[in-house]
Amino acid sequence: MDATATTYLPYALLAMGAYALVSPLMRVATTGPNAIPSDVAVVVSNTLLVAMAIGVIAYTGQGFTAHLASPKLAHVLAAGVFLGIGILALYRSLSLGPVSVVTPIFAMFLVFSSVIGFLFLGESFTARKGLGIAFAAAAVYLVSGA
Repeated sequence: MDATATTYLPYALLAMGAYALVSPLMRVATTGPNAIPSDVAVVVSNTLLVAMAIGVIAYTGQGFTAHLASPKLAHVLAAGVFLGIGILALYRSLSLGPVSVVTPIFAMFLVFSSVIGFLFLGESFTARKGLGIAFAAAAVYLVSGA
């Protein structure tokens, strides 16, 4: 394992573990008696996300306003638009369908993000990675099939 993996891997594993709970919790919150509308759930959960991010920025002393002049801000804004669309659609689909089908379909973003990395960001593509992507797509097909 290279040195950079030791810095990002714990965060990736934490993200995986935390994100594994989002879909089941939102499915429970947005269905049945006293269900919260999915759009309201987006606002509430993402308000908490913003508050947590502000806390991390304050704690780490990263600053905020200095980065608003970055030429890469357009990428952050575009990512925010797509994140908003994705979260709104995910929460809505969870309010309408089963977690066991919705979440694997949603998780296909991992395959598409990987392909974008290979095609447009110059990341290395190997036969092993290609096989992994094929297996991931097959797994989503098998898990989400009715």
